[in-house]
Amino acid sequence: MKILVFANTPAHVHLYRHAVSRLESAGHDVLVLTREYACTTDLLDFFEMPYRVYGEHGTERSSRLRIAREFGDQFVTIAREARRFDPDVVFGRGPYAAYAGTLTRTPVVLVVDDEPADVNYLVSKPFADCILSPAAMRRDLGDAHYTFEGVTECAYLHPDVFDPDPTVRDRLGVDADEPYVLARFNALDALCDAGLEGFGPEQRRDLIERVSEHATVFVSDESGRMALDELPAREYDLHPALIHDAMAEADMLVADTGTMVTEAALLGTPSFRYRGSDDHEYGEFRELERAGLAEQFDDYLPLRERVLELLAADGDEVADRWQRRRQEYVGGLVNVTD
Repeated sequence: MKILVFANTPAHVHLYRHAVSRLESAGHDVLVLTREYACTTDLLDFFEMPYRVYGEHGTERSSRLRIAREFGDQFVTIAREARRFDPDVVFGRGPYAAYAGTLTRTPVVLVVDDEPADVNYLVSKPFADCILSPAAMRRDLGDAHYTFEGVTECAYLHPDVFDPDPTVRDRLGVDADEPYVLARFNALDALCDAGLEGFGPEQRRDLIERVSEHATVFVSDESGRMALDELPAREYDLHPALIHDAMAEADMLVADTGTMVTEAALLGTPSFRYRGSDDHEYGEFRELERAGLAEQFDDYLPLRERVLELLAADGDEVADRWQRRRQEYVGGLVNVTD
């Protein structure tokens, strides 16, 4: 078979990378269509996935109008590449995959999570032959909607497919017993992020200064514009493909972005999400909170106090507690790659 896969973000690359490898090993012809966005093509190169680029999207804040304009140019390239490849099935999400499948008269499989960009569902749902989503997702997308136990991140972080790199501490330059925290700041540049606010500049500074009193702080700033010269923090500068290894070894992740909080929680690393102005209720976060693996906060000060409280506790006891919760929770989830 000829299988066309859309990977529009770094998370999508991880979602499909094991499946692409297994499909190619089984003799199928796979092509990934992607865009230059953050580290997406860096990951595709690292995992040696076959891809072509259909466009680009910067990490600066975007309006819905600007994103709509991007679609126009990108659809022209997608049409050319999809016709050239002539797939038997299309995997992806949102209007890109729906458009390619309609154009080539090919069945479309959408793999979605519990995200709030309703326009993606409205545009793509009528063209989907199958929609796969976590059971925790509260939307009913019709007769072609099938659910699985877990989250999409289980395609690459389920224990069946993920083994942490034991050398990541050496790569980061931290000692074996040195506590460290990952702080991830969202660029909020995607369509679903339009109009949302995460950590403000003063909150970022305050968080880093307070956390640095207890642990080494590594900052992953999606926008790439945060100056760390005068802050007690280090830039996370390993290859982006190693971020999950760094998460697995970290004492904590604090972020205003959903995907990395979910990932850290699945790895048994205490993870805290600042919702900011995002008032959407995510089914997957309800499940992770119920399992005691992730916590969300509407306000900054309660988040800061909870983070500092946990950092002041016995690190080994906290790590053991979260790993027990992880084993209990993840043991009932499916390997989404399968």
